[in-house]
Amino acid sequence: MPISGLYALTQQCADTAVLLDQVRQALEGGAQLVQYRDKSNDVALRFEQASELRALCREFGVALIVNDDLRLAALMDADGVHLGREDGSLREARLILGPGKIVGVSCYNDLQLAIAAQQGGADYVAFGSFFASPTKPGAPPAPFDLLRQARHELSVPLVAIGGITLANANLLVAAGADALAVISAVFGSPCIREAAAGFSKLFNRPTVH
Repeated sequence: MPISGLYALTQQCADTAVLLDQVRQALEGGAQLVQYRDKSNDVALRFEQASELRALCREFGVALIVNDDLRLAALMDADGVHLGREDGSLREARLILGPGKIVGVSCYNDLQLAIAAQQGGADYVAFGSFFASPTKPGAPPAPFDLLRQARHELSVPLVAIGGITLANANLLVAAGADALAVISAVFGSPCIREAAAGFSKLFNRPTVH
């Protein structure tokens, strides 16, 4: 499954039916990856939601990545896991999930961290925050030049994250981002499908109706 295009990151939602409807709209709008993000302590709900989302994503041939939680990713057979700075080691994730799964790594604004992640077997690296983010207001800023430099030094796909909207997304694509990780500008939109389609058009990807 390619790491490119719109990478839709879910908002926390206790209502599984609502969450599934939101993600279905994003997929119909052309999302190429989905990341399940839920920071709650309700293990049963998280397992239920992640499992339902995995089935939905497979309808569309799209990978479901679990944010931060390697145990959950392994338990419900997700397509991969995304690791932040304090979410366990890349080596551990690869050993537990196996060679066929996707392991992505947050590298913030640190190119050397990304180089190490690629050497360690990461399938993609994520940089950001490129713009002020309502989800992580204290995130360190990342410059556009980081993407340009990473494009020359890395062979793995580059994911941009942080405050991305339709008004600024094209700047990141032009700087070398292979995928755009978006939360609010998709799932906070009055029409999720249209918002997703707007991002997808930046990569010339057809939407599903």
